[in-house]
Amino acid sequence: MKNLFKLIIFTLLFVTSSSALTLQKGTLYTNQDIKGYLMSEKLDGIRAYWDGKNLLTRQNKVINAPEFFTQNLPPFELDGELWTSRGDFENIQSIVMDKTPSKKWSEIKYMIFEVPHAKGDFLKRLEKAREHIEKKRALHVEIIEQKICNSKRDLDLFLKEILSRGGEGVMLKDASREYFEGRSEHLLKVKKADDMEAEVIGIKEGKGKFKGLMGSLHVRVESGVEFFIGSGFSDEDRKNPPKIGEIVTFKYYGFTKEGKPKFASFMRVRED
Repeated sequence: MKNLFKLIIFTLLFVTSSSALTLQKGTLYTNQDIKGYLMSEKLDGIRAYWDGKNLLTRQNKVINAPEFFTQNLPPFELDGELWTSRGDFENIQSIVMDKTPSKKWSEIKYMIFEVPHAKGDFLKRLEKAREHIEKKRALHVEIIEQKICNSKRDLDLFLKEILSRGGEGVMLKDASREYFEGRSEHLLKVKKADDMEAEVIGIKEGKGKFKGLMGSLHVRVESGVEFFIGSGFSDEDRKNPPKIGEIVTFKYYGFTKEGKPKFASFMRVRED
């Protein structure tokens, strides 16, 4: 009986440690009232949560960062993006997800957009992180610039500026709120196209010019909706398609009446 009890405890601990983190998630902007919100560039990097001891992915997996990168991080939590520059996701992913950290980590910056569970409003929480970064002179850690948004025109101009520079989009946040977890209307994302993740559950062989290659991926999103992604693939992707069970990111433009993403187009395999 005692051994059974130990087995149950071990199982519970394993499940807890391997489950996804409960982080803030943005809701799609659909003309909500955003006056007074803060806006910042949405960076296309690897989401990284610092728990005071380790950098973790959204799926609660430890990121093997080198000591020089983590030694001056604070004893309190941080949430941000591991990033280099716009349009460099594949390089970022190869550096960050490598089991053995390389010298290329010197290219990575930790871009902070939240201080989980810190007291006070959004700006007060960010100030806590800023004080530590400046004190420790952690040059590879930065607070993502925040700008006040007083109108939809402010948002449109800022989004246009970001997109013209090759950026992905904009995040809007109600700065008056205490820290919160999960998906919320107090955090909005604005993009030309939205993206989502899905699990590969099947591979359909191609026809015509794609005969002998992968034609489309049969995928399932978190809600349980299943559909096929047939565009956005390079020739190399079609020769060596994502494996069943892997998670892929795709972009889309709204939903059909059946809840399926419209014009879904493959972007990449997620490794985090």
